[in-house]
Amino acid sequence: MEVRALAFGRLQLATPLLLSPLAGYTNLPFRLVIREVGGVGLCTTDLVNARSLLEKNRKALKLIETSALDTPLAVQLFGSVPEEMVAATKMLEEIGVASVDVNMGCPVRKVCQVGGGSAMMTELGRTSALVRRMVEAVKIPVTCKMRLGWDDDNLTAPDLARALEEVGVAAIMVHGRTRQQGFEGRVNLAGIRRVVEAVRTIPVIGNGDITTPEAARVMLEATGCHGVSIGRGAFYNPWIFSHTQHYLLTGELLPEPRFAERVKVMSRHLDLMVEVFGEALGCTMFRKVGPWYAKRFGPASFFNKGIVKIGTRDDYHTLLAAYITWREQFLDGEGNLLPKFSPQPHALNFRHEGEDEDTPAVAKREKILVPSGPQELW
Repeated sequence: MEVRALAFGRLQLATPLLLSPLAGYTNLPFRLVIREVGGVGLCTTDLVNARSLLEKNRKALKLIETSALDTPLAVQLFGSVPEEMVAATKMLEEIGVASVDVNMGCPVRKVCQVGGGSAMMTELGRTSALVRRMVEAVKIPVTCKMRLGWDDDNLTAPDLARALEEVGVAAIMVHGRTRQQGFEGRVNLAGIRRVVEAVRTIPVIGNGDITTPEAARVMLEATGCHGVSIGRGAFYNPWIFSHTQHYLLTGELLPEPRFAERVKVMSRHLDLMVEVFGEALGCTMFRKVGPWYAKRFGPASFFNKGIVKIGTRDDYHTLLAAYITWREQFLDGEGNLLPKFSPQPHALNFRHEGEDEDTPAVAKREKILVPSGPQELW
């Protein structure tokens, strides 16, 4: 299929494939891993509280930590106080961030209760006025990430997207679920298409359950969106951007990475976690990351029981060596997983025009847990 060039205002992206923000996960180490594997056009940080950023909160600053190899980079802000959102946007422009994204999609209660996240979709006038001030304060592009609406009776995304286009937003990212759904149920492709049809000149980026290159193509073709933003799918498969780029350009599906390649990238991820956060904290944080790599290892109970206990890099490498030995019982003579132990391919989890949510879903997704506690601790 034709892969269209993608630009957010003056920001030209190499591919129409974006890494979505995931609270607690899309930190600098993971973004660097994704960039090294290749295929991604833009990475976005974890969502960060505008007020905490202005107060120079240490953990908020850690959320936006970057490096020369981490470019182009967008920072996702949440908040509902115009003065704080404007000041934080100007601060980010001054330190060299390529784009600022406004979070209007987070369904987490503590974000919505202060007027941020999905709550911003319920007050179009106030929200568009706030975003206008942000757009007018900086030269870098300002984008917005939203859901389809608060619930099925309030699908406000098309109207909000149109209003945001009028105040100068450079692009819209839309997750094909409502705030009420959270991350359950299926992604509504027709809902995303209505957002695409609502705007005239700016790109709309589709989001939700893109776990394979085929899923990316289905979303692009069914909705007419200009690109896709991938979050959880990147944790299932850090190669999804490079494989999707290849598939969209050639129609060829590349084979899944072999076990040795998965282990190499996983180990690189740990090294970056230690480099950025220090060995103790980096290894502790990696306890929730390692099992995501292991989902495509085949049998991994041995690994998963051990990874949640590691405290040092030596612990990790000792566990990995023992796991590789343990895993041999599930291999054939050529070192490949026996068919009955091979991971199953990801099925599509989309809802098409004319289907209702009561139709049984065709796939069950693994959940990525949202960190608890105040947002600035994420």
